[in-house]
Amino acid sequence: MPNRPLSHIRVLDFGQYLAGPMVGMMLADMGADVLRIDPPAGRRWRDPAFDMLSRGKRALTLDLKSGKDHQTALDLVARADVVIENFRPGVMERLGLGPRALKAANPSIVSLSMPGFASTDPDLRDVAAWEAVIAARTGQFTDMGLNRQLMGINPSFTPLGLASAYGASFGAMSVLFALNARDRLGGEHIEVPLASALFEGLAYNSELVEEYPDRYKSPREFELERRARLGLPNDMDYAQLSEFLDPFYRTYTCADGRGFYIVSCSIVTHPRRVLEVLGLGDLLAELPDFDVYVDQAEWPDTWALRSYPVGERDRERLSNAMKEAFLRRPAHEWEELFGAAKAPATAQRSTKEWLADPHALASGLVLKVDDPRYGEMRQMGNVAWLAEDRGVLQKRAGPEIDDFRAALPERLAEPTRPKTAAQGTGGWLDGLKVLDLTNVIAGPTIGSTLARFGAEVTLVQPVSPSVDPWNAIVFGLQAQRGKESLLLNLRDPAGQKTLWQLVAQADVLTMNGTDAQRAVLGLTEARLAEINPKLILVQLDAFGGPALGPKSDHLGYDDLAQAATGVMTRFGGGPDTPEEHAHFGTIDVLTGYCACVALGAALEQVRLTGKGGTARAALAGAGEMIQAQFMYDYAGRAPFDEPSGRNVQGWGPFYHCYRAADGWMFFAAPTERVAALERVPELQDLAQSGEDELTALIAGRFAKEKIAHWADRFAGTSVGIVPLGSLHGTREGGLQLESAGAVDIKRATYRAVRHDTHPMGRWVDLAAPNAVRPVRAKISIPGPAPKYGAQTRSILARLGYSESDIDSMIAQGIAAEAWSEKYLPE
Repeated sequence: MPNRPLSHIRVLDFGQYLAGPMVGMMLADMGADVLRIDPPAGRRWRDPAFDMLSRGKRALTLDLKSGKDHQTALDLVARADVVIENFRPGVMERLGLGPRALKAANPSIVSLSMPGFASTDPDLRDVAAWEAVIAARTGQFTDMGLNRQLMGINPSFTPLGLASAYGASFGAMSVLFALNARDRLGGEHIEVPLASALFEGLAYNSELVEEYPDRYKSPREFELERRARLGLPNDMDYAQLSEFLDPFYRTYTCADGRGFYIVSCSIVTHPRRVLEVLGLGDLLAELPDFDVYVDQAEWPDTWALRSYPVGERDRERLSNAMKEAFLRRPAHEWEELFGAAKAPATAQRSTKEWLADPHALASGLVLKVDDPRYGEMRQMGNVAWLAEDRGVLQKRAGPEIDDFRAALPERLAEPTRPKTAAQGTGGWLDGLKVLDLTNVIAGPTIGSTLARFGAEVTLVQPVSPSVDPWNAIVFGLQAQRGKESLLLNLRDPAGQKTLWQLVAQADVLTMNGTDAQRAVLGLTEARLAEINPKLILVQLDAFGGPALGPKSDHLGYDDLAQAATGVMTRFGGGPDTPEEHAHFGTIDVLTGYCACVALGAALEQVRLTGKGGTARAALAGAGEMIQAQFMYDYAGRAPFDEPSGRNVQGWGPFYHCYRAADGWMFFAAPTERVAALERVPELQDLAQSGEDELTALIAGRFAKEKIAHWADRFAGTSVGIVPLGSLHGTREGGLQLESAGAVDIKRATYRAVRHDTHPMGRWVDLAAPNAVRPVRAKISIPGPAPKYGAQTRSILARLGYSESDIDSMIAQGIAAEAWSEKYLPE
């Protein structure tokens, strides 16, 4: 369809497997003309998921080792805007299509390379970087969450493609930002190492705060510490663990036997709403509730209803009362009641159930596509879209055969975008003014991500915090970096007036909330367009989609999207034992990245039309994205039998965690399989064994030698072997002090920063922003997150308020300079 957000963009997609094709799909989903380039033997991944990732694309088979086809590829590059590939470092150069060759063919080309590990990393660049190899080396499989640690299960395996999902979102946003800045900065080559993207995406799991206060630790963390202190084993079972979960952050069983998951802690009003919906409102008068933005020593009680976690004194009686209440109704009734009451919760579903869910289908979060191979195919919907895009729900199935060559001469004769000789310097988003109204993780991730590319981000939060310090401050150490902070009462007419002054000066406004919540703030599309016609609203929520569905206005958080889309039942091993995925922010962070992709398309729309609009993403969409290789269904589909549960260590003998003589490692030979064993003398005899017994036999052999021995045996092949790292170890290995000067973010795959002069008075270790590595554009290391309200006076002064005006606003509670005396209450 013409006149879609990216219909003017031409993309050559050389990607194979997951990450590269996913970038191509995201761009095609917003209207880009994407041409998939296949090798002579055909696509490498013959899976229905690859057909899904090919939707909206066309296909052309080229033998890049042939002079004629190689020249055709260069001719296509000359007429393209974007080239995508996700090969090992050096492959495109050997094919004569490296960055220099691409630039010679088209000086304005934006090329994206997505290797597993950084091409500049001498230790890792040549590793065969299969998805699980990246996950294993980064630390995704080690210490997989508090549950697994208390159960004594380590390592754990998950088939989710987190590295590819995070990498694809970084790749798509960086391509779009580079295109938008092309007239100023010229063409660009970008590298996004998937391992770097994974480490950034899991940033909240490697964060380390000096002398971290006990008040922010959960019962599970205290139990781990207690057992370590007393020398007790970590041997809890699932039922025992459930009693350590917070009453407002756990799964309950309903009258129909289905699990019902609530995540309603930390927000001032949410626990109250839960108890009222359950008919337990009489308990509210018995529960303590007070300001928690003071040190714990000043609390009038041991815990407060508005703060996570519930105290030990009341945890059991609340859980028991809620268990009994949930048994009175089936899950679907509770879902309607909780949704109407704006109490965040959802029924637990499998991936298959989500793909047939009435809301998922009505909202466009799941699409029906007429596929030439599989018939009607339900598949994941857009993960980023513009609200004004009329074509967002109209999807063309991927090409069944080569469908481009017949018209090749005419295609090559088409006019091209004029080549620019621009060679400016700076960041892609230099000068972009962002007004940030978001909180917790997903929404703030947008602004903190944009800051690295040069955007100027102003964070506006309420005078009285609605979120407890654990979510607002501890998570904000990562999520609020690189921003200015203003505290403003938006319920007051004077505060509203100030907000609209900021809106009038902004290029981008970000918020996380439903359409109903946006309307309460008066931020209607008509009003925004009236005040600032070029403004882009970037909005994310839990279950919103391109169309309205019955749950579009239901509230939700990361874990609720996991529960709704099937992540928790897969990770836990089934509907009776669902577990939240092991890592904080698994979906939250990705949703923020997807919103940045939508913003990239909106910036192109503004550049071409001068009109703003609404860029959107949803937690549920990101929940689909991390399951992309499973997120489809059709009549006759093979069972959803991917590895799941607590004791899984791989996907068959050739994609598995094994213990070597000196520790755990991951072995990946998914394409060579038995042929890989036949090349190694110590393993040759195993090649004749049946696959059912191979896992145990291989484990016995691998245990006899060190990891380095086996890595050397398979060096230079498509087999990947890496030690199982940990996220904390990865952080320590790449740590640099902020006070030491410039942080090197372009050499090593992994990099972390110790903000050792942090305004909270403690140092904090955080992942560095090194997943996106352009050759030309500047990437900035955002400074520490300011104390909330630290720039209130200076921001108001810039708006023209006098010192006496500001004093008056603060005295009247229209503005404020802090939520608490200390940066981090103890």
